[in-house]
Amino acid sequence: MKWDSTLQNFSSFLALEKSLSKNSVEAYVQDVEKLKKFLEIKNIPLVPKKISYDILKEFITWLNELGVSAKSQARIVSGIKSFFKYLILEEIIDSDPSLLLETPRIGRKLPNVLSINEIDSIINCIDLSSELGQRNRAIIETLYSCGLRVSELINLQLSNLYFDLGFIRVTGKGNKERLVPIGKRGIKEISFYVKHYRNKLDIKNEAKDIVFLNRRGNKLSRVMIFTIVKELSKQAKIKKNISPHTFRHSFATHLIDGGADLRAVQNMLGHESIITTEIYTHLDREYLRDTILRYHPRS
Repeated sequence: MKWDSTLQNFSSFLALEKSLSKNSVEAYVQDVEKLKKFLEIKNIPLVPKKISYDILKEFITWLNELGVSAKSQARIVSGIKSFFKYLILEEIIDSDPSLLLETPRIGRKLPNVLSINEIDSIINCIDLSSELGQRNRAIIETLYSCGLRVSELINLQLSNLYFDLGFIRVTGKGNKERLVPIGKRGIKEISFYVKHYRNKLDIKNEAKDIVFLNRRGNKLSRVMIFTIVKELSKQAKIKKNISPHTFRHSFATHLIDGGADLRAVQNMLGHESIITTEIYTHLDREYLRDTILRYHPRS
């Protein structure tokens, strides 16, 4: 077996058979490339049949010694496991050496969440007299009202806005589509922006169906959304570390705190596993602190 050609075939398999996004495919391939680098350094033949469980364990130890974080190691292990599953499927190997390979334990960090007052203060900082003020207001409202990822926001299409039904259609990870409810405020802000600002732009052909555009009538970049959010949070004097994803975390947390069904929130966020959604079931830390101060005998 030629390693490079097999890796190329693996890449095609992920894209065509598994329908993974370009970024996901590249990540998996890079994970396998790291294993290849390790085998070359250790003078181990690039022959899958000769790669044992012990070699893979040594590879993980090597990553650890290089200072690779547990989170990154877990992702690499996932990529390696997928590669060997593919080799089994193609009958290139008879047994899977990665089968018993354990994923490093990752401490789950609770994400920053904005309060409703903090979100309102960010929105109130937007200068609606400026050329792009209404667009930025519509962007923030959409991020918070629908819990979108940045990639989903910048690729949102006019043809996927079903305001009469109260839904928008978004394309998430792995090119999977889902319908997300949108409230009256989100609908109002997007409609006002489209009618009074977007329609006056000289829009490029490739961006005709894209909702949020820059001054030149082209699609916004991920970096631009990050810049908008960082600048507004600075103006609002928010001390937390804020990113566009913070609005997604806030969307989910506020829904669950309000009593929303976990499965419903999972579907709205587009999470493949409900375990990912369960991180938002954490209790408000101020409430916990208040409870201890009130009721614990040592307080």
